[in-house]
Amino acid sequence: MEPLPLGPVLAAVAFAADKHRAQRRKDAEASPYINHPIAVADLLVNQGGIHDATVVCAAVLHDTIEDTETTAAELTAIFGASVTAVVLEVTDDKALHKQVRKQRQIEHAPKLSPEAKLVKLADKICNLRDLLDSPPHDWSLERKQAYFHWAARVVDGVRGTHPRLEALFDHLLSRQGELE
Repeated sequence: MEPLPLGPVLAAVAFAADKHRAQRRKDAEASPYINHPIAVADLLVNQGGIHDATVVCAAVLHDTIEDTETTAAELTAIFGASVTAVVLEVTDDKALHKQVRKQRQIEHAPKLSPEAKLVKLADKICNLRDLLDSPPHDWSLERKQAYFHWAARVVDGVRGTHPRLEALFDHLLSRQGELE
């Protein structure tokens, strides 16, 4: 197996850290937002064994267009068309109502490229971990449970992509009863 090229990955981390620098997570500690995309990439590499630079860079950058002022043209100029294409596949259109965006994720998951399916799966795994370990302080039990249910529907659309990561997702899903 070829080693993961660190240059593009570190460039993606630096870019995402700059773009997300003023953002915080919704957990009680309001942790730096950049922790999330780094966790998604880390999961893919260290638990999924993914060493595809396009996938790992897209994982680090997956929220830049959706949650910052970053444009697709900007990502393409710096990281190329392949990385940008994967990021765009997993980017929600924030102009749409939240419920419409959530339904679109369910509908579009089976149509994603294999690379985007990996990013989507890792993102949902990290989000379930966060909900179990350090949930947003203002989320009710019902809201957390609804997120678990919705995430399961999204992941159903990417099944067959990576059995080991899917098993990890299923394990986290089985822990839903631990939510408070």
